[in-house]
Amino acid sequence: MSTATAETTTPSISADEFQALEQKVLRTVELIKAEREARDAEQKARIAAETELAALRSQMQSQSQRGDVVEAELSTLRQEREAVRKRVEKMLQQLDELA
Repeated sequence: MSTATAETTTPSISADEFQALEQKVLRTVELIKAEREARDAEQKARIAAETELAALRSQMQSQSQRGDVVEAELSTLRQEREAVRKRVEKMLQQLDELA
C-alpha cells in the first residue's frame, strides 16, 4: 500500500512535457543572458557618454576662458587703435598748421 501512496503523491511527467519544460528553462536562461548583456552594453554606453560629456564640459570651460582672454586682448587693441588714431589726427592737424 505504501507504493500506491507514493505514486499518487509524485506527479508523473511525460518525456515530452519534461522536454518542453527544459526548453522553457533554456529559453529563460538565454533571455536572462541577453538582458544582462544589454544592461552591460547600456552601462558601458552610459559611462562613455558621461566621459565624453566631462571632456566636452572641460573643453567648453577652456574655450570660455580663451574667449575671455581674446576679449581682453581685443579691448586692449581697440584702446591702442584709438590712441594711435588720436596721435595721427594731432600730427595731421600740426601739418595743416605748418602749411
